[in-house]
Amino acid sequence: MKLNKLYKSKMAAIGLCIMAVLLSQFAFAQEIEVAPVETTKKYAKNTFESVWIIDNQTVIVPVQGTFEFDIAHRFGIVNNGFEDLYGLFAPSNIRFGVSYVPIENLNIGVGLTKERMILDGSVKYALLKQTRDDWSMPFSVTYYGNMGYDLKEDPDNSLYKYNTDRLRFFNQLIIARKITDKLSLQVAPSISHQNFTYGYFHNIDSVNKEVLGEMKHDHFAIAFSGRYKITESIAFIANYDQPITKHTTNNPNPNLSFGFEFSTSGHSFQFFAGNYASLNPQRNNMFNKNSPLNYTNAQGNEIEGGKFLIGFNITRLWN
Repeated sequence: MKLNKLYKSKMAAIGLCIMAVLLSQFAFAQEIEVAPVETTKKYAKNTFESVWIIDNQTVIVPVQGTFEFDIAHRFGIVNNGFEDLYGLFAPSNIRFGVSYVPIENLNIGVGLTKERMILDGSVKYALLKQTRDDWSMPFSVTYYGNMGYDLKEDPDNSLYKYNTDRLRFFNQLIIARKITDKLSLQVAPSISHQNFTYGYFHNIDSVNKEVLGEMKHDHFAIAFSGRYKITESIAFIANYDQPITKHTTNNPNPNLSFGFEFSTSGHSFQFFAGNYASLNPQRNNMFNKNSPLNYTNAQGNEIEGGKFLIGFNITRLWN
């Protein structure tokens, strides 16, 4: 009887040990099942090599702590031929700009343009970033805003009655996708606002005139941009800017530009031909006089096309 009881007690102890092991394994398995899986998202790198693509901004915001210096230059139109060496000796436009990335995804900058001595301030923020390994975010989205102030002298207030008339604003939402390692595409709707707009007159006779109207203060446009890498440091780049808003008169022309980009880790040099002569996005979108194509406007006037000019952008980064 004693042996039987001893045997039963040992078996009970062994059974309890087995149950304890099984329960611990089950609890451990439950912990493994409910434990969250930590994953690090990988984002598409270098959708574009520069913050600029000819006359437009790209979705790119440099890494935190980056200081940037820009030089943008536009020669005159090529239509005069050898007379001014295809615009190289014609009156030109130039802009100097600097910017800094104080926190991640935010770029702030200032610049000064020769034409009308426009002082501008800008802000750029990366809202969304394209993921690399999945489709959780298929594209990048960046906001760009610019405010310009016309410093051109107007001593008798014949042009600007109030100082606020000198202000102009630009807001743009930039959407881009890196399609392949070589090809990147971008679309960017925008709205430009000018506090002061010009009035236009029609001569009824040698003495009398009538007001045809004035341009709208707000102007919508859309820009399409693309880059195709030929080598690791050379790429073909192109822009097309299409006005959307129709004004009473003096509607701006679209812009077609194309060229090449040469880049290194800290430099970008873009050399191209296009129609935009201003270096302020508001003025380019609202007042572009150079047309890529011949066409007849709403007033029945023949607009001469082929008014291209040569330009370049130089960007230098320090981080």
